[in-house]
Amino acid sequence: MDLTLLRTFVTVHRAGSFTRAAALLGLSQPAVTGQIRTLERRLGRPLFLRRARGVTPTTAGDELAHRVAPHLDALVEIAESGLDEQWPHRTLHLAGPPEFTALRVLPALGPLITQGLAVRAAHGMSEELFEGLAQGHHELAVTTARPRGRLLTATPLCDEEHVLVGAPRWAARLGGAAVVRDKGVGVLEHLPVVEVDESLPFVTRYWAAVFDSKPVATGAVIAPDLRAVLSCVAAGAGIGVLPRYLCADALDTGEVVALLNPPVPPLRTYFLVARAGALAHPHLARAHEWLLRAAVSW
Repeated sequence: MDLTLLRTFVTVHRAGSFTRAAALLGLSQPAVTGQIRTLERRLGRPLFLRRARGVTPTTAGDELAHRVAPHLDALVEIAESGLDEQWPHRTLHLAGPPEFTALRVLPALGPLITQGLAVRAAHGMSEELFEGLAQGHHELAVTTARPRGRLLTATPLCDEEHVLVGAPRWAARLGGAAVVRDKGVGVLEHLPVVEVDESLPFVTRYWAAVFDSKPVATGAVIAPDLRAVLSCVAAGAGIGVLPRYLCADALDTGEVVALLNPPVPPLRTYFLVARAGALAHPHLARAHEWLLRAAVSW
């Protein structure tokens, strides 16, 4: 059996699309289609059902992928093992949320970078990062959602605690966290809010988890990123919801104050995502392992 045909088959199976598989393989879509048809003729059975948006594997296709994919991944690992001594001189194309990448991920990769690993970092929302991984623009991504399908694999990295914060003067006006806890969401409804988007994603998530309600306020300030939200909140522009890792220093110095300390704080999980089989590449495997180890203390 031609290994090229099997490699193309596994890529299509994971990608769920001839077009996406072609981009990953560096081939034209007709070439991928032709290789799959050749493989189907040799096996005497269809491997995919063509749909309006991509392809779905048949039972025979799923069975073949289950049998073949681990061996192909192992062959890639063997082929790449000869590069193991040169792995620090490879470039890692990484993506993730800008604040988390800047404050957590890149510092954690510092020891690998000093050994010679080059890093090119990008940022975006989870769906954008999934598409970038699928198209080969990124090799490793940190996301706040778990991908669907077979093309991408996700490993839980860490949980992020969200904190409702405000400047000390707002805390004094409210009467402190105990008052907010006792009187509930009503004391917060008419306060100005600082957020990163008009949809108030952080505030909405916090309100749903802690108060089982939706916020009624609109954004007084829509900031470009979470670091800007922290600066605006500290300056007294309004209240905001921030990851604890981002505002921990400001909380310690009293620059901002936690307006509520719920018994079960809202959490959001980060995932470390790569294309299926990609961790056969030594530089990706090292970075992946390094980040998982570092995340234990996050």
